[in-house]
Amino acid sequence: MIVFRYLLKEVAKTQLAVFFVLMTIFISNKFVRVLDDASEGGIPGHLVMIFIGLKMPDLAGMLLPLSLFLGVLLAYGRIYADSEMTVLHACGVSEWYVVRVTLVLSFITAIFTGLFTLYLAPMASEYEYQVKEQLAADSGITAMVAGRFQKTGNKKAVVFIHDKDRNDNSLNKVFVAQLPNETADTESVINSSLVYADKGRVEEEDSGLQRLILEDGTRYQSDNGSGEFRAVSFDKYYIQIQDQKVEHKRRKISAIATGDLLVDDSQDAQAAIQWRLAFPLACLILTLVAVPLSVVNPRQGKFAKLLPALMLFLAYFLLLTAMRSGVEGNALPYYVGLWPVHLMALVLGVSLLLKSRSSGMKLKAKLPKRKQTKRAK
Repeated sequence: MIVFRYLLKEVAKTQLAVFFVLMTIFISNKFVRVLDDASEGGIPGHLVMIFIGLKMPDLAGMLLPLSLFLGVLLAYGRIYADSEMTVLHACGVSEWYVVRVTLVLSFITAIFTGLFTLYLAPMASEYEYQVKEQLAADSGITAMVAGRFQKTGNKKAVVFIHDKDRNDNSLNKVFVAQLPNETADTESVINSSLVYADKGRVEEEDSGLQRLILEDGTRYQSDNGSGEFRAVSFDKYYIQIQDQKVEHKRRKISAIATGDLLVDDSQDAQAAIQWRLAFPLACLILTLVAVPLSVVNPRQGKFAKLLPALMLFLAYFLLLTAMRSGVEGNALPYYVGLWPVHLMALVLGVSLLLKSRSSGMKLKAKLPKRKQTKRAK
């Protein structure tokens, strides 16, 4: 039990360290992208952290197998390099016992990975779609940023706001350039105008139609046909900035719940299910590959086999991606899917475990040997 706790603790500690480092790197990359969208007015600033949080379940589901794989390599590599594993083997701890201990941790990791990929990641993607649709529907209210030229939701005007009161969403010193109607004839285009008002606000009706109400301002309008120019003062002026509520977009397959995908016989749905199951299965399969690859000579150092192991992981991931694309493109039947890649990885892991081990050597000894004939010189 002491050896069990020691091995489990070393691998789990290293896995968590690798996981948090990888999550920090990838979340920082996502943060830069989301912050860039926010700086361009694509999303409000107060929703930046929400969008970052919605990316975390998908990232966690993909990084947990990799963190387990690297955790096993680094933890056992250090134990082998410090000759601790040699002492454990001399005390009766077999290689299969080490594999069984590691499979316990990989099974726990697979459960958490399945929770992320099968449940939390689709739910986060669905909520992200809902937030984006709400932003598109409320583009006349929430997307207006002071000090920036922005198009309205119906693309019929450009608005510049000098100041915006966050408490009641009232607008101060509003400049509006109404764009001409693209479908109108050139002779009847008289609706292009410039409007300036001291105050303004946005009102939304039950139908989703939004209007910008300007107060105490002046409207400057020119007639392209006659060349006349007029300036009209007003107390209130109404500009429609959103025609109706934005229709729900067609959800990507990543935002559909796993339960709904199970009753869908389409190629895309089956590919998505197998892709979500691939990561929990990878936790178990990669353990069989990582444990034998972690065996290093003390003179080589604990990082001796890290590079070839990472190349194997990359090949495994790329093959899964290629098979998924093949199923989605109808190049492969869904019942074949990603299973051949898992089978090849499983065979590779079992063969590495059997190599240079007592059971593997006995199995190798039972195989028929080829007679070698010496050629006469």
